[in-house]
Amino acid sequence: MSLKNKLNRLKPHLSVGNQQEGRSTTAKGAAAIEVPFREQWEAENVYPYFIEQDYCLLREVEYPLSQRHGHYRFQDFLTAVDTWNKQDVNHPLSASGFSSEELFFFDTETTGLGGGAGNTIFLLGYASISGDKLILRQHILPHPGAEVPLYQSFLEKVNYKTLVTYNGKSFDWPQVKTRHTLVREHVPKLPAFGHFDLFHAARRLWKHKLDRLKLSVVEKEVLGIERVDDIPGFLAPMIYFDFIESKQPDGMLGILKHNEIDILSLVSLYTHLTFQLCGVDSLQTRMETYEVGRWFASIGERQEAVKTLTKLTNNDDLTAYRAKLVLAFQAKKDRDWAKARDLFLEAAESADESLSMGACVELAKIYEHRLKNLQKAAQFCDKAIFLSKQIKGITKISSETSDEQLQKRLLRLKQKLSKFPR
Repeated sequence: MSLKNKLNRLKPHLSVGNQQEGRSTTAKGAAAIEVPFREQWEAENVYPYFIEQDYCLLREVEYPLSQRHGHYRFQDFLTAVDTWNKQDVNHPLSASGFSSEELFFFDTETTGLGGGAGNTIFLLGYASISGDKLILRQHILPHPGAEVPLYQSFLEKVNYKTLVTYNGKSFDWPQVKTRHTLVREHVPKLPAFGHFDLFHAARRLWKHKLDRLKLSVVEKEVLGIERVDDIPGFLAPMIYFDFIESKQPDGMLGILKHNEIDILSLVSLYTHLTFQLCGVDSLQTRMETYEVGRWFASIGERQEAVKTLTKLTNNDDLTAYRAKLVLAFQAKKDRDWAKARDLFLEAAESADESLSMGACVELAKIYEHRLKNLQKAAQFCDKAIFLSKQIKGITKISSETSDEQLQKRLLRLKQKLSKFPR
């Protein structure tokens, strides 16, 4: 029977019976459906969810909020949400206006890394707060034709506002949309969720110290989470295909554990990112503080950017000079030319030649166009040219720092000085 005909047969029968203790959903005809290795599945807290002539598998695990995962307990996530609700700041990861129960931490396992209809999701997993517990649910595709029960079981009780994922904006959720399209006439609609993608946050805050930003790397290096006997994610498709043939649960149980750790790590990661962004992490490094301030500056949160970066300026290390440079650009944007000049002057003293050169270029522009001091403008343009020659194979800050553009600027300044020597 074709998939289309099978779906059409299922459509009139999508109303399901009552859940038995929240574990197994029964429907008319379910008794006639054989679930291979059912006793072994149920021994691992995995139960079938039936829709007429088909089924998927569901696993549910409850954790007390006192449970620790890495450096954090799950109850710290409640503190993180409460912290955002006390902050008067706009940020892409802000949970202001949300309760902790309205976020759900979501991850999938698929048969490949590509997009499109040829890539099947065989595991949908998510966790959320419910009362005094964190509840994790996993929906398993027992065979390729069971996507109706898979998505029906996933969507029938979804009442959240925002997904929290790791690279889910570009992969997980678009793939869910693609697969849902194939069965949309037979299952509930996809809600219009908000989305917090923690991958982009991790890249902003830790690309300076992590060569790779896979979740497993961030777990170990940032969150203090050590995986033991974990199945690598790239083996998941192979294990699933073997499961389709053999029906043996063993390999899939390993994938469930891998997916479970991924999801629990999202809770700890969101908590940690919140404490970093809101300035309540006592162990935050100076470089992390700088990246937080730079992020606030990039999204137009001027006050938060200034407050965060100013903490770094009473020092003589590279991070302090970087912070001064960002603050100088902020002052320039505010058209506070005197403050911008002073900060660029301090940044120009940095031993980092690229940073110093960028500050010198900005000083040349400010002195020429705003403070009307051509001699100072020429002086800093000349210094920028000197520094440019010292930098070989290093990307310049902008096209304005190329040798050609700097020489043109210096020539123009000399021509002006010849006409107006003072």
